[in-house]
Amino acid sequence: MEIEKKIISAVAAGIKQLYGQEVPESTIQLQTTKKEFEGHLTLVVFPFLKVSKKKPEDTAQEIGNYLKENISDIIADFNVIKGFLNLTISSACWIDLLNSIHKQEKFGFTPVTEQSPLVMIEYSSPNTNKPLHLGHVRNNLLGWALAQIMEANGNKVVKTNIVNDRGIHICKSMLAWLKYGNGATPESTGIKGDHLIGDYYVAFDKHYKEQIKELMAQGMSEEEAKNEAPLIKEAREMLVKWENNDPEIRALWKKMNDWVYAGFDVTYKALGVSFDKIYYESDTYLEGKDKVMEGLEKGFFFKKEDGSVWADLTKEGLDEKLLLRSDGTSVYMTQDIGTAKLRFQDYPINKMIYVVGNEQNYHFQVLSILLDKLGFDWGKSLVHFSYGMVELPNGKMKSREGTVVDADDLVAEMIATAKRTSEDKINKLTDISEEEANEIARIVGLGALKYFILKVDARKNMLFNPAESIDFNGNTGPFIQYTYARIRSILRKAAEADLTIPAELPHNTELSEKEISLVQNLANFALIVKQAGNDYNPGCIANYCYELVKEYNQFYHDFSILREEDQNKKIFRLALSANVGKIIKLGMSLLGIEVPERM
Repeated sequence: MEIEKKIISAVAAGIKQLYGQEVPESTIQLQTTKKEFEGHLTLVVFPFLKVSKKKPEDTAQEIGNYLKENISDIIADFNVIKGFLNLTISSACWIDLLNSIHKQEKFGFTPVTEQSPLVMIEYSSPNTNKPLHLGHVRNNLLGWALAQIMEANGNKVVKTNIVNDRGIHICKSMLAWLKYGNGATPESTGIKGDHLIGDYYVAFDKHYKEQIKELMAQGMSEEEAKNEAPLIKEAREMLVKWENNDPEIRALWKKMNDWVYAGFDVTYKALGVSFDKIYYESDTYLEGKDKVMEGLEKGFFFKKEDGSVWADLTKEGLDEKLLLRSDGTSVYMTQDIGTAKLRFQDYPINKMIYVVGNEQNYHFQVLSILLDKLGFDWGKSLVHFSYGMVELPNGKMKSREGTVVDADDLVAEMIATAKRTSEDKINKLTDISEEEANEIARIVGLGALKYFILKVDARKNMLFNPAESIDFNGNTGPFIQYTYARIRSILRKAAEADLTIPAELPHNTELSEKEISLVQNLANFALIVKQAGNDYNPGCIANYCYELVKEYNQFYHDFSILREEDQNKKIFRLALSANVGKIIKLGMSLLGIEVPERM
């Protein structure tokens, strides 16, 4: 904040003049004055007592006097509480600060340049044997928000997805479709492609369990029955055929995967997320095998008697990690190495962020070491953005048993709930078409879902409560959206009354503490954006927006805006409202949340 820089510079000059010694500006710390004390910014003077050789109170008093004499345009007053110098900043300074914020369309954002580092963010990572579910929703929303935040911090960003489109689980869906599908297609059934294939994954599990039960009744142990069941044997045979490029199996695989991709695209569009580049495991696993064999030749890895290839990470305090099975088939680690190789060929990556659940913490610890050994510059510094499980009030989800909460169903339910909940508010808008009412319900429903998920610390497991998320009071998306719509309404009324905000607000307006506090809060947005980028934490943006909106609503309740008789105050409050609206919109956009023009 410009005000702080000027004060810090003046404090350094004051200490030199008062006590004859220079202190580095980095040691001069200002903080927001605590609410119970008078003032806006507080200087802690304890670090300067060695220089002043005086009591804390006397040192603070002397520095306060110096500042009031030398930067009287900034410091209106001060008071001393022990070793704390509380500074009251002049109204003119806060007006200047608001003028500065007003001029910057994307206040708080750092522009991306040709020289900006390139950050790649991987998120989503779906399997092509089932639709996206609530867990994927948290993943996609975190990945998208993280991408917006990294870009707002001046990074080039590439959003990427790795699709798990091969393996035994894909063959299970394919086999079940062949056996029980009777040629069903998304067109013939009217069922979305990813849901259709998901149904056959569930069907496989149902029939497989029946076969296990029958074999156990014939005297087999559960383990034997699981391995000897005809369905699992057929699925394994299908996987071998796939790996051997059997044309019939490959054609079926491509057809069914294409149905799934068409379904995924609809869900991604509804969630408002997209990707710059999609990688497929069917392409990357062979690249991974090549890279592992290269590592074996260079002595990074070793081969066991059965032909399997391993990495020995005992020196790093970890264990031995399997990279290729004895039959030459790959594991997830192999695929991730292959994907890294292709990505490094495609982009000059400076930082790689993987958005993956916390059950994979160990996997990424190992991957970081392996990529570093294999010569990837960003291997050592890769970031595993680890997040917790999402649960619903009625318990966990299991995809094999078909008890998953599908992303599509969740989105539809949120929009329907938003429509029901906001009906009384929307009905107050006299000139609203059904189309606009539906659009508002979509924005509010998705805003509720996204905000509720993103406000929580990503590392924690969370309970998603749809009813709670859509409340128009409290720390929710709709509460913030409603305040934005209220501000837009004020600005429309101002325009109708021919009131305009000048490029420069006049300095001769005396501001209330509430108005100053709001300007100070707006200025903090730039620090919050930086913090969110440094900590990979969308939650701090969400909670900043909530605190800003809460403070604005108190201001709106206590002060007249359009009915204010003092013209300067009226225009200032209008400018303040407009900029609160702008920062809400910017903050929410970082979370992938839209804000309605009216509600």
